[in-house]
Amino acid sequence: MTRIQHPYDTIGEAFAISKIPIDLKIIFCWLVLTVIGIYLPPVNQTFLRILFGLPMVLFIPGYTLIAALFPGSKDIDGIERVALSFGLSIAVVPLIGLALNYTPWGIRLDPIVISLVIFTVAMSIIALYRRALVPEEKRFVVPFQAMQQSVKEEFSPTQTSRLDRVLSIFLLLAIVAAVATTIYVIVIPKEGEKFTEFFILGEKKMAADYPTNLITGQTSSLYIGIGNHEYRNITYTIETYFMQMTFNETDNTSTVNAMTPISRFTVPVAHNQTVITPYSFVPKTTGYNRIEFLLFKDTVPGEQVQGMDRINQSYRDLHLWVTTKAR
Repeated sequence: MTRIQHPYDTIGEAFAISKIPIDLKIIFCWLVLTVIGIYLPPVNQTFLRILFGLPMVLFIPGYTLIAALFPGSKDIDGIERVALSFGLSIAVVPLIGLALNYTPWGIRLDPIVISLVIFTVAMSIIALYRRALVPEEKRFVVPFQAMQQSVKEEFSPTQTSRLDRVLSIFLLLAIVAAVATTIYVIVIPKEGEKFTEFFILGEKKMAADYPTNLITGQTSSLYIGIGNHEYRNITYTIETYFMQMTFNETDNTSTVNAMTPISRFTVPVAHNQTVITPYSFVPKTTGYNRIEFLLFKDTVPGEQVQGMDRINQSYRDLHLWVTTKAR
């Protein structure tokens, strides 16, 4: 009695490593390299992070989705498959980000990487499953051998004329130069405006609910934030002061009557990173009506520079108007 082969008989073989198509093997390897490039120091500090990450955003999610939708070699041709891979990647990745925005994890690096990896692996598994249901001679495979043979024939002296070979070489060099230029521009972008963000937040890390009503001997808290966009790593110096200041409406000038140091500390911030530091202070006496926050980038003036001169020599300055009462 002849046994009828069920499609599931071939699925187990399809999931064997030796039977996985070469294009999906490359996808799996690229996933591993991308994760290594993002998280493994010091690799994640080099251009390899961008080199591995770009295809993971612009091409691979769409390619695996197309592989899952069209397992047959005759479903769509190669050019359509490549074009749709780019197009669907550009559509899928923002949708994943939009979905993450409504989750507790939000749009951050780790949730995005995990979501893209899960999506890509899931689509690859579905692609393997659907290809296993298609007769072997009708399954889609990337024609690497045919492509290699075509390249050999294109540059073979016996197959093409000398002019054709020269033109092919120039075309190949132009493509390589275009790709290299694109990678260079992405990896080493032109420096834009150099600046530093300096801000303070309330106790709930919001731009509200600042401690403005102070009581002597009682601790008040807030957060100090620094965003470095100077295209280099910088160790900033922060100074804080209690101040008693008066304002003359006649000549529109401010006068510093008293300036008492609270603290001085340094904060190292890498380029293109933001560091938010918790900060607490305790007023010891009454009479202060302002807290001054000074940020110094490279140099800090000597102790002889005080008052408005010190504020003017700071790189960035912030202040809170407060009232100080006795306990």
